[in-house]
Amino acid sequence: MKATVVFINGEVITSNRDNQIQEAVAINGNKIVAVGSGKELASFIDAETKVIDLEGKSLLPGFIDAHLHLTIYGTNLLGVSCVEPHIKSLEDIFKDIKMKVSNTKSGEWVRAWGFDENNVVEKRFPTKEELDLISTDHPIVIIRTCNHTSIANSKALELAGYTEQAESPKGGIVEKDYSGELTGKLVENAHMELFNVASYNDQELKKAMKLASNTFIEAGITSVHDAGGYGSGPDILRVMQQNVASGDVKIRIYAMIGSLTNSKSFIRTMIDAGIVTGLGDEKFKIGPAKIFTDGSSTGPTIATRTPYDSDPADTGILYYNQEEINGILGEAHEKGFQITAHAQGDRAIEMLLNCIEDALQKHPRVNHRHRIEHAGIAPPDLLKRMKELDVVIVPNPVFMYVNGDSYIKNYGSRVEMMYPARDYIDESIPAAFASDSPVTFCNPLLGIHASVNRKSRTGIDVGSNQRIEVLEAIKAYTLNGAYASFDENVKGSIEVGKLADIVVLSDSILNSDKDKIKNLQVEMTMIDGEILFEKVSSNII
Repeated sequence: MKATVVFINGEVITSNRDNQIQEAVAINGNKIVAVGSGKELASFIDAETKVIDLEGKSLLPGFIDAHLHLTIYGTNLLGVSCVEPHIKSLEDIFKDIKMKVSNTKSGEWVRAWGFDENNVVEKRFPTKEELDLISTDHPIVIIRTCNHTSIANSKALELAGYTEQAESPKGGIVEKDYSGELTGKLVENAHMELFNVASYNDQELKKAMKLASNTFIEAGITSVHDAGGYGSGPDILRVMQQNVASGDVKIRIYAMIGSLTNSKSFIRTMIDAGIVTGLGDEKFKIGPAKIFTDGSSTGPTIATRTPYDSDPADTGILYYNQEEINGILGEAHEKGFQITAHAQGDRAIEMLLNCIEDALQKHPRVNHRHRIEHAGIAPPDLLKRMKELDVVIVPNPVFMYVNGDSYIKNYGSRVEMMYPARDYIDESIPAAFASDSPVTFCNPLLGIHASVNRKSRTGIDVGSNQRIEVLEAIKAYTLNGAYASFDENVKGSIEVGKLADIVVLSDSILNSDKDKIKNLQVEMTMIDGEILFEKVSSNII
């Protein structure tokens, strides 16, 4: 057999069972056909073979981000960004929103994203009145970086049905001031439900998904586990499938049956339709049934067993009680779904583990690979139960880099058991790394950097006891991600017979200083044997 492409003279990090490092890889069509030394692979080369000299650079399996929000990332690119370098104050944000309003038809939504009150000089949220000064003809919403809180103007509140007389929804807060007037701040489920009216149309979704896919490919991400978006889950799923079929979205998608709005009804629709986890193919496949149990780690609104260090009266927000969680996810398990939930605080994690244990007792199933998304605070007693129940954990190491300082403020010494990668490896609990983008940066190299160094971006140690090695972190972003979607036999490592999803870095990651891993860049991304991104021209022999 001859190869269509052969990479030689590289640091080939296979991420196989033994974490072998090789030198060369041969590809024919969309599959890997040989891995070894350049000499061993010479027989795969003929006049038609494209031979690429890596010159010692790292070649890895394509990164698999096991939890991000494809549509939210893409639709953010259509809105006003609050994370641009020139944003220093609320007034800077207001100026950009005014510009967007001037180019938007009256009555149409204007959305801003990525807001963080800690990153503006005022150190506060904007007010409804300030947004009303910009426009009362356009519904305006500013979404906090966590995607769990927002500020809306009067028009947006009116369209959402939020009035002074309205009660806060379960698991959410429609904030009012001392006089009972709406402030415009919406927290958790109140924020989520706003997007029943603030969602995007099909054309916006298609454009957004294509933009997001292209961005992820440039970051070396070849597969994503999509964790849902705002609006109607079935509608988003349909558009996503259409985009993959048309080729506009080229990344592989494992689509969770979950939505930031009305996730229970989305799961109910899929159960009633007879659809279960695994339906699809190598490009698009149905993933687990997913709900939210608690809030945001930076809000902070996660559900904890003991109060926050920053507020001894607060233990967070729960979306559902135990009976409700057991009901919807238990039925999904019974019908054959992999099940999962957003569970950040230890109280929420415990409730999800209770649900999984109850479901397995009633309807035993081997190799279920039920998951926990995030698992923010995971003390030893919960680690023990995770292992006993054979669950897959999807932590977010980059959170420690981006949010480490606030975690120390809000959770104190509990940072030593937050997203505890070292504990997961030592206890043989499978952990598939994820960015939760656009909540944080999608760059997997930053995630690897964060898990190896466990320092915040200000340089403070944040749970240094949970540091792991570079090869361990790479496997968590590759093979473990494949395992979390039942795909470890077709992708996630550089092995013969697997899909040719490959990433080439700008240098050797194993020879780079650990504190400089975040400075590495992706130079090439290949999916299905096709080079879809190339930062510099290949050194073709």
